[in-house]
This record gives sequence, structure tokens and C-alpha cells, in this order.
Amino acid sequence: MNEFELIKKYFQNLSKNNPGSIKLNDDVFFDRKNKLVVSVDTYNEGIHFPNFKFPDLVIKKVLRSSISDLICKGVKPKYYFISASGNKNSFTKKNLNLISQSLKKEQKKFNIKLSGGDTTNSNKVSFSVTTIGLANKIITRNNAKINDDIYVTGNIGDNFVGFKILKNKIRLNNIFKKYFIKQYYSPDIPYKIHNYIKKFANTSIDISDGLIGDMNKLINNQNLSYEIYLDQIPVSIYLKILLKNSRKKKENYLFHGDDYQILFTAHKKSRKSIKKFSKIINQKITIIGKINSNSKKNVLLTNNKRKILTNFEAYFHKF
Repeated sequence: MNEFELIKKYFQNLSKNNPGSIKLNDDVFFDRKNKLVVSVDTYNEGIHFPNFKFPDLVIKKVLRSSISDLICKGVKPKYYFISASGNKNSFTKKNLNLISQSLKKEQKKFNIKLSGGDTTNSNKVSFSVTTIGLANKIITRNNAKINDDIYVTGNIGDNFVGFKILKNKIRLNNIFKKYFIKQYYSPDIPYKIHNYIKKFANTSIDISDGLIGDMNKLINNQNLSYEIYLDQIPVSIYLKILLKNSRKKKENYLFHGDDYQILFTAHKKSRKSIKKFSKIINQKITIIGKINSNSKKNVLLTNNKRKILTNFEAYFHKF
């Protein structure tokens, strides 16, 4: 079974008297009374990052992807706890110094404070990160409205290309290689939007497991469908050139996850406000689709052609 089936079958019932758990169907815990928002993530070598050759980059990716869980809820990350598993070969003095210096820079960049954690011995490297913020309300999943616009921040696809390069599945010249690998390890998360997104978003999620897969999770308890406009999904100039030179289809690169951008829906009347805030915080925000009733199929639209979305799934951990 996959991770979501496991949670639903064995653990969801344990949270039924705890409204803050949101029925284990969101990325965070929210204690409204105490204004507490908590996210927990685990990252394993060989699954979430290929290896531990660049410990300073790995820890940067781990922390940023954890922070994105709160940002997409409209919450400013304030504290983080990190537990690390490894051994004397992975946690050498050199590597530990690189990790420490990298975390110091990230803390300054995102104004977040290390507040505790744990260390254990293990054959493979693993990190568990708990991120905490304070808020009066959050943007939950499953609150989309019919005719909502579907938005995404930033660009999609760069991180997947970086991953394929690291796995020696794609070979590029040094300039392109350096760019995509940097995007993979240092995802350009839309940090500043946490101050504004609650003003207009009805529902939101960060894109970690794939744009289409996360779109399905965003509305999984609602009788709704959606249409995505392939040509409007934003990509970097580097990915545009790669697509042109390789003659590969755009959709081959867009639905595999690790983007850590925000996917959200908003009423059409919010278009001007979103455009305004986009300029204020210098954050790229693009309309890529629309929410429909459940009488329609989930579709990908391109060049006036409609492709029913049945083959694009999110990344699942399977047990």
C-alpha cells in the first residue's frame, strides 16, 4: 500500500478527536486556540537526495522543502528542530562544519531559529525536520470553489532536470548543468508570499510530489475536477532552451515534483490583487488552470487538445 492508504487505514481514526490534526489530510497540524502550526518531514539518502557528497547542499534542500510546508499555509516559519542519522563516515568534522555553516546562512535568509533535535547512528543519512510557526488561521486543503483560477508560483520542472543530471540520466554543458543542479539543491521557495496568500487563496499546497499529483491531493475530499493549461505552466529560460534543443515534450518534465512552489486556487475577482502582490514582492505567480464541477474529467489542455489526466500520479512511498 502507499503512504496515504497506510495513514487512512491505520492512523486517521486515532486523530478523530483532535481537530488540529485536520484528519491527517494536510501538511500541518494547526492548534487554533494556541495559534500553533507544526509540520514534520523526514528525508532519506537515496530517496529524497541521491547521496551525501554535498552535505551543505543537502541540508539546504531539506530545510527549504520543510519551510515550504508552512509558507503554503500562509504561515511564517519561526522555529525548526532537526534530527540527524548517520555515521562517522558521513558526519565527519568537515561535513558537520559544512552543515553548520549552511544552516547558519539559511537561518539568516529565512529568519528561522534552530530550537532542538536529536542525533542517532545509522548506515544511511537521514534527517527529520519539525518546523513551527504561529498563526490565527491557515489555508487548508479541500476548500477550492467551482470556477476558481488555479495558480502556481515560480517555475516548474527545473528541479527534476537537476535530479536527472545527478542520476546521469541527462547530460548537458557545464552552464546548464550548474544551473539545474543548483535549482535541485537550492529550490527557490516563494518565501515572501506567506504574508499575502491568505488574502486571496481559497486552498493551497506546496508542490513536492508533482504538480498533477499535488493538485489531486489539494481537492481530494471535494466533488470537483480541474483543467490545467499546459502552455501556461511557467518554466525557466533554461528549460525552454533544453526543450527546444532536445525536442522533448514539455509535459515530460513538469509533473515529477521537488519544485516546492505553491499551488493554490483563488476566485476570479482576486486576479488584480494577486497581480498587485506579485509585483510588490517580486514573485512570479501564474494562472495555469481552472476548477470545474465533478461532472467533468480532470484534463490537460494544449493547442486546443484535451488529454484526460489518468497517467500522471504523485510520487508515493510504498510499503
